[in-house]
Amino acid sequence: MLLVWLLGDSDEAANNTPVTIELTLDLQQPASTSSKPNTSPAITVEPAPEPIIEEDWQTVTIKSGDNLSTLFRKVGLTPQDVYRISKATKTSKTFSKLRPGQELGFIINQGTIEKIRHVRSRLETDLLVRQDDGTYKVEHVLRELEIKPSFTKSTIQNSLFVDGQKAGLSQKKLMQLANIFGWDIDFALDIRAGDSFAVLYEKTYLDDQQFGEGKILAAQFINQGRIVNAILHTDGNYYNDKGYSMRKAFLRSPVDFFRISSGFNPKRLHPILKTVRPHRGVDYAAATGTPIKASGDGKVIWRGTKGGYGRTVIIQHAGIYTTLYAHMSKYNSKVKKGSRVKQGQIIGYIGMSGTATGPHLHYEFRVNGVHKNPLKVKFPNVQPLNKEQFASFKPHADNMLGQIEAYKAGTPE
Repeated sequence: MLLVWLLGDSDEAANNTPVTIELTLDLQQPASTSSKPNTSPAITVEPAPEPIIEEDWQTVTIKSGDNLSTLFRKVGLTPQDVYRISKATKTSKTFSKLRPGQELGFIINQGTIEKIRHVRSRLETDLLVRQDDGTYKVEHVLRELEIKPSFTKSTIQNSLFVDGQKAGLSQKKLMQLANIFGWDIDFALDIRAGDSFAVLYEKTYLDDQQFGEGKILAAQFINQGRIVNAILHTDGNYYNDKGYSMRKAFLRSPVDFFRISSGFNPKRLHPILKTVRPHRGVDYAAATGTPIKASGDGKVIWRGTKGGYGRTVIIQHAGIYTTLYAHMSKYNSKVKKGSRVKQGQIIGYIGMSGTATGPHLHYEFRVNGVHKNPLKVKFPNVQPLNKEQFASFKPHADNMLGQIEAYKAGTPE
């Protein structure tokens, strides 16, 4: 058998598409001397593969004010088509939430809708496909992101947020970092030039391009020579290398962005009354409307106007602790007297109600009714990992911290 490769003419030649001709010869048969005509060799021609035809989508971009009727009309479909598709997707509610900027694609064959593609985002697509029996099936397509570890470090010269952004961290990631260490480090008072941090975190990729950021896997903060480590555990919480939760029973500060305008001072001269009056709390100056967060889990035992405190909320925690939040501009409408609140939940907004010279939060912390300095009081820890949990956590923690040290030294594995 001989295989001969030929190039055809016209289109085949233009595309350099080879045509295979198979010649089958029986070379062992002697030449015939009879008068029978010679038999020609068998020739088999293999057809070239059929080209892949891309589906012809008609695509429209959803604009403000668009609905299914206006979008269908743009591609020549009728109100009957809108009714038929709305009925077919009534259960799945596929087209119930159309947002400006999203895309709707159609494949229409002789007036019949074969497919509709709703591109919700780069990750999510709804696909409506016509079945052989004329009904429609909805498929939800969710693309998976590729996750890769990333590392950054920085020495603080200005602030966590300024130097963190220079190191490549987004504002959102820096807020996460501050929230992780916020129970141990006061980022308004404790930070000094020369402090440093290192972060091992996830970056997400789509089509080989960075798509976003994932979780912080482990982080280290060195504050005035004190090393604080945090490692993400399988339960979704962060613990230090000793197995103690980074989360404490109370937030160090109930406001995110602030400056302390007045500290804890038993002999302070009142700025309005001009008399010596103890200042048994801390004043956090911030813009009117800045959210105020509950510093710990607890029950609201007061919500209302309280003399010079103005609009005030008092929360009781674990029986022996109470926190007071005063001079609010308004309350969170969902927070009532008797409500249970969670740590970090917004309970109101900064203002200057009551006796106040400017917008700020007056915050008090009491233990068994006795005022304590919120900036210095030692907060109780959340229950640490038990022995069995710590035994499984420690190898992972050692590995994460080992990676951080290797990255810091410039020798990652």
